[in-house]
Amino acid sequence: MQVTQTSSEGLKRDFTVVVAAAEIESKVTEKLTTVGQQVKLPGFRPGKVPMNILRQRFGRSVMGEILEETVNETSQKALTDNELRPAQQPKIEITKFDEGEDLEFTIEVEIMPEFEPMDFSKLKLEKLVADVADEKVAEALEQIAGQQKNFKKVARNRKAKEGDAVLIDFVGKVDGVAFDGGTAEGHQLELGSGQFIPGFEEQLIGQKGGDEVAVNVTFPENYGSADLAGKDAVFDVTVHEVQEAAPVEIDDDFAKKLGLDDLAALKDAVRGRMEDEYNQLSRQTLKRNMLDALADGHSFEVPPGMKESEFNNIWDQFKQELERSNQKMEDQDQSEEELKAEYTEIAERRVRLGLLLAEVGRLNNIDVSNEEVQQAMLVQARNFPGQEQQIFEMFQKNPEMQNSLRAPIFEDKVVDFIAELATVSEKKVSVEELTADPDEATEEKPKKKAAAKKAPAKKAPAKKKADGDKPAAKKAAPKKAAAKKSEK
Repeated sequence: MQVTQTSSEGLKRDFTVVVAAAEIESKVTEKLTTVGQQVKLPGFRPGKVPMNILRQRFGRSVMGEILEETVNETSQKALTDNELRPAQQPKIEITKFDEGEDLEFTIEVEIMPEFEPMDFSKLKLEKLVADVADEKVAEALEQIAGQQKNFKKVARNRKAKEGDAVLIDFVGKVDGVAFDGGTAEGHQLELGSGQFIPGFEEQLIGQKGGDEVAVNVTFPENYGSADLAGKDAVFDVTVHEVQEAAPVEIDDDFAKKLGLDDLAALKDAVRGRMEDEYNQLSRQTLKRNMLDALADGHSFEVPPGMKESEFNNIWDQFKQELERSNQKMEDQDQSEEELKAEYTEIAERRVRLGLLLAEVGRLNNIDVSNEEVQQAMLVQARNFPGQEQQIFEMFQKNPEMQNSLRAPIFEDKVVDFIAELATVSEKKVSVEELTADPDEATEEKPKKKAAAKKAPAKKAPAKKKADGDKPAAKKAAPKKAAAKKSEK
């Protein structure tokens, strides 16, 4: 094998590789010999098939395999011999090959930049912390109580209004025939809750206990049951009673309904959850400050291909946000060229931080164990009640999905490693300061104003620059139980 470097510019390297025809022929012959020992052909005993027959029958496929193996092996050897660490998958192009002649191909590769991470012991970071005030716990309890509605029969039989509940029997029919799942007795329905298909609950507003009403509805075209989708239906409804929401007393009985021993235990649980949320926000501010400091403390060239790929991701997100908000590029405060220049800077920053964290992890043997990935898979699966097993198996079968979990775990471990070496001071702040959007102050600066005044959210990709994190995939909401939606 002959390797010739043809170009060296910045982090780009180009090579021409020539593999002698004799070497390829030797590998082809060896492979065909192996095939001949295993294949069964009419008229020949295993291992006795002539080489010319093997070449005629299997030569083309074997040559393809050998070419692929040779290119992979020799390209990897070329990089190893030149002590190069590719930043991305090299681009390989076969430029010359005819049977019986030398194989020639080119390698275009971007290599990892060489840099030395800063001394993290000299890093000074600030972490915002906030205490959980008693009034915040009380507010949280009120919110919980508001979600636990306690309906009681109205003192006098009055007409139902939105926000009330009605206790009903009903039978649903299509073309005069009752359908499966369309019948129930003693069903409590909160009017305005949207539990049933559009038009059902509205027709019960104004009804009283003892009333009988025919509710006419049309099932949506995209309804889950193909037999009912788009069809007109009539529900014969009997209203037994109208119920109104009664105030929920926040006491020991309320706590017990939620599965806790008493009110004190409920308060402790709420306080603990809020402390966890505050701690997570504190960690985010620390991480943000850390990444800002790391970005300011390191300046090295990044591979152009990685920067271009990151820019394309950001730009695609920006255009999608424009489309979602029904805006045009012409509506923005900055020209397209200015926006692209700004996002290019952000892309370069993200890549540089990513390379830095990866290098810190490599130099300090920081890795993510399979057990940690498994635990993350379990956490993700629990977000889909009733579908845990399917979600977990989906992660198991998809290496890319596992890598999407591995990457943030690795990043967090590196951040924790740096934080242990740095000097971290805590600053007590109010809850409002802790939960405030850190980009709001940035938006007030003329140089970092939002791209569009009407919809500042669309520049989310830019505002995420300090985090260095890629957006999480949205979860597909699991389907609701068919019972409620088919009862309408």
